[in-house]
Amino acid sequence: MTVDRELVPGRADLPPLVFLHEGLGSLALWRDFPRRVAAACGGPTTLVYSRPGYGLSSPAARPRRVTYMHDEALSVLPTVLAEAAMERPVLVGHSDGASIALIYAGAGHAVTALVLLAPHVFVEDRTIAGIEAAARAYDAGPLRARLARHHTDVDATFRGWSDVWLSAPFRAWDITDSLPAITAPILLIQEAGDPYGTIAQLDAIEAGVSAPVTRLVLPGTGHSPHETASDQVAARIATFLSGLTPA
Repeated sequence: MTVDRELVPGRADLPPLVFLHEGLGSLALWRDFPRRVAAACGGPTTLVYSRPGYGLSSPAARPRRVTYMHDEALSVLPTVLAEAAMERPVLVGHSDGASIALIYAGAGHAVTALVLLAPHVFVEDRTIAGIEAAARAYDAGPLRARLARHHTDVDATFRGWSDVWLSAPFRAWDITDSLPAITAPILLIQEAGDPYGTIAQLDAIEAGVSAPVTRLVLPGTGHSPHETASDQVAARIATFLSGLTPA
């Protein structure tokens, strides 16, 4: 397994930041957001990487298994962190990346905190409708052209994601059983009109974890709050992390 990564060394007295991208994301598609968050947080070590099957990383096996996010959380992510010599990170996850962060923490791996952007813990009708709309946009051409600039095999990336989410077995996907074991502080961020999920996702996380939870619900209609309200989100992450009591 080869992952395309960017590791920026920083202050050893601050917990490292690790960014976990969405289902169609990559290292490059985070753009400058990780750098801006790191600067706002005082300069911790920061790791951003593309998961297998994304960006410039090695291919992923297809078809994707319904358990692919568990595979990422319990096999790939521990390997990536060990190779980077990172302990007790702050996981900043977007969409699929947020789910991976929850599974990782719920399995007992030590984290300092979780920052979850538009997270999913179960499948909603809105999610399926949003992915069906994305598949139509991909088939129409412009979305494929945009994504092709960031992924070595764009068709494998897109179909690997959409095919599993739209499969009948995936409708039963649910990771709420990972939540009770999570004790690290959590910041939840989502736009109120997110086309891929409702606020019920945040409610389920807050009800399920054994941890303090802070929310930021923005009055938008997108799935990427770190893009539509980048300055506000970066500042809120920095404020959240500055309020944590060192372990």
